[in-house]
Amino acid sequence: MRFIFKTAYDQDIRLFRHRGQAFWYGALLAVLLAAPWLLPEYFVSQITFMFIYGIVGLGLMLLSGFTGQISLGHAAFLAVGAYAEALLAENGWPFPASLAVAALLGAATGVVVGLPALRVRGIYLAIATMAFGFILEEVMARWESVTGGNSGKQVGAVSLFGWHLDTESSFYYLCLALAVAVTFLMLNLLRSPTGRAFVAIRDSEISAQSMGIHLARYKTISFALSAAITAIAGALYAHKLRIVTPEQFTILQSIEMVMMVVVGGLGSIHGAFFGAAFLIALPQAIVLVKDYLPDSIGQATGLQPTVFGLILVGFVLFEPLGLYGRWIKIRSYLELFPFYRRGMFRRQKAFMKSERLK
Repeated sequence: MRFIFKTAYDQDIRLFRHRGQAFWYGALLAVLLAAPWLLPEYFVSQITFMFIYGIVGLGLMLLSGFTGQISLGHAAFLAVGAYAEALLAENGWPFPASLAVAALLGAATGVVVGLPALRVRGIYLAIATMAFGFILEEVMARWESVTGGNSGKQVGAVSLFGWHLDTESSFYYLCLALAVAVTFLMLNLLRSPTGRAFVAIRDSEISAQSMGIHLARYKTISFALSAAITAIAGALYAHKLRIVTPEQFTILQSIEMVMMVVVGGLGSIHGAFFGAAFLIALPQAIVLVKDYLPDSIGQATGLQPTVFGLILVGFVLFEPLGLYGRWIKIRSYLELFPFYRRGMFRRQKAFMKSERLK
């Protein structure tokens, strides 16, 4: 087991904690770069979806995992990015410019939602964001001259500096590059004073305010950045599906996003991608298992939502740190074997009573 003896404050904000970590991340990147040559096109397509949902997870993780703000309307920000990209691409905008405008529109929408939500929190904040999702879904369905209504809007392939990324592998590399870039920006943001302010607000708003952190300002910034990241994923989502319709951005999509970060591991960068992989793989696993189940269960219309709900409840009750937390426990077990202590990760009963008793 590796122990790091820190002798300088700069070691706390390094991008990689040690050389071994840099090596393994480099190896993972090399495997991902080689994936289009090693895997069938279907699996490459699924990994591309994982990158897109991973970016969505990073956006929601910033808001819920690191700032502690609940959102049940995050599919609306995904829709803003998707429709903005569809409209701008239709008018001949180059992809870098349309992606930047989609991110800015997403950030502006996040500010519009975040400002009224500053006065509420907890379940009331969840209701407020959910209401915004319903409103935007209705706007997308009714504003036919812009969005195409329920018929949707067609989206072409990405055109990047004269290259048309109309193949699965070329679009895969674009999504990989943006996923790496957004992850790098998130890591640097969390090392900055702004990111530390987000974490302080999550842990205790009273303590954060007593240290001079402006709650309204940083909550609004968190909403804006989270919406901008999600809008970037929405632009990629539109090009991947080649069509955007209001049915793709419902409250169920928002709930799936929340489940993704909770199951992946709330409060961790890794959890966003663990959750994205889970969200992509689980429906495929359900389809494979259906043939071995009785017809009364396998052919039931609500099988997939039921399985999703049961898994979410199970993680909340028995593994609140998500898949990433389970991986940490497995890794620690392998590193400490045979001296692993069974109660090492038992949750503590003690907690701060400053806000819990309000």
